[in-house]
Amino acid sequence: MRTRFYNARILTMNCRDILEGEIWVKDKLIEYIGTKPEKVEGKFEREIDIKKNLIMPGFKNAHTHSAMTFARSYADDLPLDTWLNKKIFPMEAKLKKEHYYYYSLLAYMEYISSGITANFDMYYEPEEVVRASNDSGMRTVLCGAVNNFKESVEILEDYYQKYNSNSELITYILGFHAEYTTDISVIQNIGKLANKYKAPVFVHNSETQKEVIDCVNKYGLTPTQLFEKNGLYNYGGGGFHCIYLDERDIEIFLNNNLYAVVNTCSNLKLASGIAPVYKYLNAGMNLALGTDGASSNNALDIFREMYITTVLQKVICQNPAAIDAYEILRMATVNGAKAMGLDLCTTLNTGNYADFIVLDLNTPNMQPENNLINTLVYSGGKQNVIMTVINGKILYDHGCFMTIDKEKVFYYSNIFLNDLC
Repeated sequence: MRTRFYNARILTMNCRDILEGEIWVKDKLIEYIGTKPEKVEGKFEREIDIKKNLIMPGFKNAHTHSAMTFARSYADDLPLDTWLNKKIFPMEAKLKKEHYYYYSLLAYMEYISSGITANFDMYYEPEEVVRASNDSGMRTVLCGAVNNFKESVEILEDYYQKYNSNSELITYILGFHAEYTTDISVIQNIGKLANKYKAPVFVHNSETQKEVIDCVNKYGLTPTQLFEKNGLYNYGGGGFHCIYLDERDIEIFLNNNLYAVVNTCSNLKLASGIAPVYKYLNAGMNLALGTDGASSNNALDIFREMYITTVLQKVICQNPAAIDAYEILRMATVNGAKAMGLDLCTTLNTGNYADFIVLDLNTPNMQPENNLINTLVYSGGKQNVIMTVINGKILYDHGCFMTIDKEKVFYYSNIFLNDLC
């Protein structure tokens, strides 16, 4: 299957330049990207006029709990420990396999309609998540979610082997929930597993001050230092949230080429804190963006994450130039893909996966065109997304979901609340 997307403006994310030209997709890969050639070679099954709108890499949601759409607006206005222990954990205990499937599909609808082409999903029942991903065409990187209450190191290893050979849309990265929900013996065994497979590990890290203080009181080390000591970071990986990293923690992130995935909106809503993104960037850390789950955010919207993250840093630093638009855009696209191990989903290049989005520029919020990149970050929104392509397949086109039955997902999402509430 060959598809030609022509008459486009293209932001490859290799640089800040906007190219006027076209993209050819053959099956799941980008076959050609550039200006219109004098002669178009070969036959295309479909040719799509982009009408001078913008093609760019899709956003990467580098930290989420997709199926937690079940708890959207269920447990609002609570601190993290109360929200988690009193509301979320009891509701999660009632989840059945079919719940994971449909609530994941609900998240995927939000992803693809807002320009997200890959998600880094830390949750349970991966078989159902994989089924939802394959049925819908969503690219999913599964992250281990071991803790004292669910799963085990043995299950983690089984998942790692199984889901790294299951589907071209699915990969699996070792992980566990957090230090405060996981015994040290389990953490140590995950460290051994990481070294056995020479694999990266991701975990919730330093999301609250209490988490860090309790860990220091218990082990004499911050979570980051504890994880390094137990061999988790010998082959990379990183942490989700990472609000309260000290200078030694930052050094560990730099020395091990780790990624810190920032989740600004969720952290603000739970009053957990504000990650010092400007400080981390100045230190040279690798940063990506995630939404966290819909139970704590409540939206799964990278446009919102980009805007709020950058303007908060400007205020904190009392410096309007603290983070520029292109830098936050790279966090939301290229860096997210790198954190997730999606090396062929970083930028728009020949031979990379055809994972990209089309943004409508012919809308009031995108005009006039003084600086398109700045407008994307400071004025753009998910309403500008008119097409989402993943693995060469159009999944969303001008408001229509091509692979997901919207009414069916909405129906079951609401019916299932009777089982959970």
